Amino acid sequence: MDIDIRFLLGIVAGVIAFSAYIIYIISIIRGGSKPNRATWWIWSFMGLVLAVSYYFSGAGNTIWVPIVEFIGPFSIAILSIKYGEGGLENKTDLYCIFGAVLSIILWIIFDNAVIALVTNLITDTFAIIPTIRKSYNRPEGEDFSAWFGTGLADTMNLFAVERGTFGILVYPIYMLVSDLIIIIILLIKKPKKGLFNFLRKENGNI
Repeated sequence: MDIDIRFLLGIVAGVIAFSAYIIYIISIIRGGSKPNRATWWIWSFMGLVLAVSYYFSGAGNTIWVPIVEFIGPFSIAILSIKYGEGGLENKTDLYCIFGAVLSIILWIIFDNAVIALVTNLITDTFAIIPTIRKSYNRPEGEDFSAWFGTGLADTMNLFAVERGTFGILVYPIYMLVSDLIIIIILLIKKPKKGLFNFLRKENGNI
């Protein structure tokens, strides 16, 4: 029986993404990470819409990560009630909610899932701003391992794409870029023990 490598990559990507959320959840419970309430509740709602619209855009092998990207944020959003910080404190949060609702309306009007998908991805750029800002100003509030795992999952998901259409490619590319931004910030602002500290010391002695 022939094995579809892309199909397997999609499943593995979903498992890795789920594992990354487990790491993040453990970090939250232990007090190592403090999720922004607004970001994760918005991501939960948008994650649901994204997963559904992405599926109807033609995704097959790459659908597992979007499913996890709903389940994970929803779990963290619930935990953020007790362990998180922030809330609907600015216009950016309201814009994100409006954008997610707008994507559903546009989907209904134009009967086109890709329009809803792209609208949500544009809106998601606003939702991630509070976390990017917090990663830069207070990197100790984010777990590098969790973000790295998510980035790895999105990289594998990109290679799992079965058809190179815009509707299928846009999601994994966007997710990977978003993860890389936070990963790079944390690497710079929150160096890990071992190799990263060693490299920092070596550069400081040059």
